[in-house]
Amino acid sequence: MSNQVNNIIDALARTGEAKIVVFGDYALDKYLYSNPANDEVSAETGDNAFRIHKKKMMAGAGGTITNNLRSLGANVRCIGILGNDGEGLELENALNAVGADTSYLIRTDSLCTCAYTKILRLPDGADPADDNAYFEWKRLDFRNFVEPSMDIQRKMMENLEASLEWADAVIVIDQFYQRNMGAVTDWIREQVNEMAGNSHGTIFYVDSRSFANEYRNMIIKCNNLELFSLFENPPADKEDLGEIIRYGKLAGEKQACEMLVTCGKKGMIVFGQEPVRVPGFKVTGPIDIVGAGDATTAGFVLGLSLGLEKTEAATLGCCVSSITIQQLNTTGKATVQQVAARLKGEDGVVRGE
Repeated sequence: MSNQVNNIIDALARTGEAKIVVFGDYALDKYLYSNPANDEVSAETGDNAFRIHKKKMMAGAGGTITNNLRSLGANVRCIGILGNDGEGLELENALNAVGADTSYLIRTDSLCTCAYTKILRLPDGADPADDNAYFEWKRLDFRNFVEPSMDIQRKMMENLEASLEWADAVIVIDQFYQRNMGAVTDWIREQVNEMAGNSHGTIFYVDSRSFANEYRNMIIKCNNLELFSLFENPPADKEDLGEIIRYGKLAGEKQACEMLVTCGKKGMIVFGQEPVRVPGFKVTGPIDIVGAGDATTAGFVLGLSLGLEKTEAATLGCCVSSITIQQLNTTGKATVQQVAARLKGEDGVVRGE
């Protein structure tokens, strides 16, 4: 085995020492399973009614990161917003079930719990017991379209400040595209930027879909499409590694931040004094990429928390993500044993595009 693989595997033996805050947007991933053979016609409307025979509840967004960190053995403190509703109860139960610390979550009557409800339908002739046979038919999202109150925003920052002495790393998850319609608002971004600049020794890392160019003093992660969206005239080929490197350098220089850009099956680019491409893992067969970026984040930040170099942490992130995307109709997670086996090449999956 290479020295890099040995270093990562040695670090994985110490994951129980890592203490990580996952701060920002949380959501409930709700999967509803429906077999067309069980449909019935509504007596009231005459329309076809789907009947749900099974449901699966998991924590999403920041919860997906939390799930992977906990599956890998890290200690996690959750800071986010829950509505006082059924989805909030289910989300809290899901986070508690994996052993995360939910005592710093903020509960409110003024907002609903964000949730992604996915109706999964069984194809004709498929086995109802095979979860992988179902396909996504419809998605219904619970979202807020009002800004969290300043009391809630201040409480978010108070809880984060109270957690800094405990934490090795803070992951900011800025999930939503609409400005100020999630847990991370403009005001919170500015507060987190200042906190990161004054917090010596604590790793600050952000994954933001729409506002990556508004963060400072921390590691900024985005995928290649999110990177190009920060510029007015992006290149036509969004997968060209040379262009990804060029624009990643521009973004890092503009914000004086370290950049990390994921490139799908091509792995990721780690930007330091010189950009380094870290190859992904060649996965075959059907995949489900939902939550892949969150899995990468979990592996990367866990690696940094355990003292790995950035390229080693990036390799860990790519490995975790490659395992989760092989789990269909779910936001997957990886274990230390699975990661170690893949890094050693024991499961037949190798690195490279």
